[in-house]
Amino acid sequence: MSQASPLASPESRNSADPSEFATLRALVEGTAQAIGEDFFRALVGNLARATGVTGAFVAEFADEKTRARSLAYWNNGAFLDTQEWELAGTPCEIVLSGEFCHYPAAVSARFPKEEGVESYLGVPLRDADDQILGHLAIFDRQEMPAESRLLCTFRIFAARAAAELSRLRMMERLRESEERFRDLFEEAPIAYVHEDLDSRFLSANRAAMRILGIGPEDVPGFLGRSLVPDSPDAQRRVQEALGTIGQDTGDTGTVLELRRKDNGRPVWIQWWSKPDPRGRTTRTMFIDITERVLMEQEQARLKAQNRYLKEEIQETHNIEGIVGQSPAIRALLAHIRRVASTDASVLIQGESGTGKELVARAIHAASPRRDKPLVKLNCAALPTGLVESELFGHEKGAFTGALARRIGRFELAHGGTIFLDEIGEIPLEVQVKLLRVLQEREFDRIGGKAPIAVDVRVIAATNRDLLQAVTEKTFRDDLYYRLNVFPIATPPLRERLEDIPLLAQFMIDKFGPRLGKHIDGIGANSLHRLQAYRWPGNIRELENVIERAIILAEGPRLEIEAEMLPGSAAAGTAAHPAPSPALEDVEREHIAAVLKGTGGIIEGPSGAARILGLHPSTLRYRIKKLGLR
Repeated sequence: MSQASPLASPESRNSADPSEFATLRALVEGTAQAIGEDFFRALVGNLARATGVTGAFVAEFADEKTRARSLAYWNNGAFLDTQEWELAGTPCEIVLSGEFCHYPAAVSARFPKEEGVESYLGVPLRDADDQILGHLAIFDRQEMPAESRLLCTFRIFAARAAAELSRLRMMERLRESEERFRDLFEEAPIAYVHEDLDSRFLSANRAAMRILGIGPEDVPGFLGRSLVPDSPDAQRRVQEALGTIGQDTGDTGTVLELRRKDNGRPVWIQWWSKPDPRGRTTRTMFIDITERVLMEQEQARLKAQNRYLKEEIQETHNIEGIVGQSPAIRALLAHIRRVASTDASVLIQGESGTGKELVARAIHAASPRRDKPLVKLNCAALPTGLVESELFGHEKGAFTGALARRIGRFELAHGGTIFLDEIGEIPLEVQVKLLRVLQEREFDRIGGKAPIAVDVRVIAATNRDLLQAVTEKTFRDDLYYRLNVFPIATPPLRERLEDIPLLAQFMIDKFGPRLGKHIDGIGANSLHRLQAYRWPGNIRELENVIERAIILAEGPRLEIEAEMLPGSAAAGTAAHPAPSPALEDVEREHIAAVLKGTGGIIEGPSGAARILGLHPSTLRYRIKKLGLR
């Protein structure tokens, strides 16, 4: 292929020709007001008319640089639709390789694809970085002589076309970039708001509108500060937040309380804001933390409620560990308060495991003797021969094995209170000496030679029917009446089922930390199951069940399975127990079941006494009384 003709050679330059200026003027005027596609159409149309050629076009590379696509194409006096063609075997291939190309004649002979084209003139379009973007070309069915003014005109408008093509491509990149950023802006989970210094919205993304309960019709112009509630705290927070604009608030930002526009519901946001460089507007972003704040508020409320309930239990329903608010417990507490301020002897009667020792502690703690000792003695826990020594003490050598003086429990309790648990187990010979202490307030040590005066308040407790024992001559009637000055009955757990939720929670708080378990509460079905059970072992049995359930617990919710309560599987989850057999029958069945499970073993770590929470002597007495073998 021959080189392009030297159109700009010195020999071919002519002086200015009026027709040249007319052509240039026509092109300038025809394209001056046009941009984009209109510019390219105006350019090729005016260029073809001004130069008198058959056709003109401006084209860019297609998807690959082996093809060209027209931006505007004029041929035979009319515009054609977008044309696309292969560059190989055409004069355009030479132009798009970066060369100015002019074929005055014989184009179709050189390039068979260009049938009917005699002459061709093309110039590449280069951007500011000298990269080829496309080309501008004219062609004709006639010969196209070499003229310098044609080359000059081509260069001028090729530069103009290259600039417009560069501008369009830049605008396209900007448009694509803007769309990407708009998508990020609109679809971001974080709320973005552009506002003026008076907090009036200029723009807001979807997240912001969703969080604040506003619609697109509210933006621009919506006043953000109108969402701040009138409370002093909320107003103060907003003022402080506005004062931090432009400051580094770190990752925490500022927590603000607002009210949604659509329904007035509270919404809490974590807020950051920065001014634009000119200081006329701010760009704000925030996230919705309403769920987190409400959860924290609920946790704080529950903690406060829990603290209050614990204080309420301690102050109203928990005198020295007595937990409950049932009528039976309220009556019990009323008796304790009435008798505590006196020095009267108290006889506490109730089934095993009903908290008789707690009642004794409560009476002592509320009495004027509270600063003196409370001395305890379980009368059933000692062999008969040692009860007197434990109560009154002995002198050295008083009997075989008395190697030193021993101070008895009455002497230790001087000025305070002595609590005699299982008083019904005291032998008759010791009952006489106990009666003397109550009547005369003095006693003798075993082996002693002089009486010892003592000031002691006596509180006794038993799970036996002492009147029946008096009838059977196993308990002295005069001692009974001395002890029974102020009788108090501890209610069995089956008569205060409404206290079980409080008791269960009290025991969870007691045993959970000790066992290294975090228990939040107890399931409703489990509570119903506990309330449906008859509790022959009373509070002590409930403690054992709760402690065992905590040990077995695998999560924060305590569940009591039916098999953990002997004979309760059929009870289901009924809220109230059905009529049951007599208490003695229930007790007999329960003790018999436990004895069967231990193989008849009473004492020891795995014995029935430990399981039932009874002293072995007490259990033997029960076995005998209930006719068990």
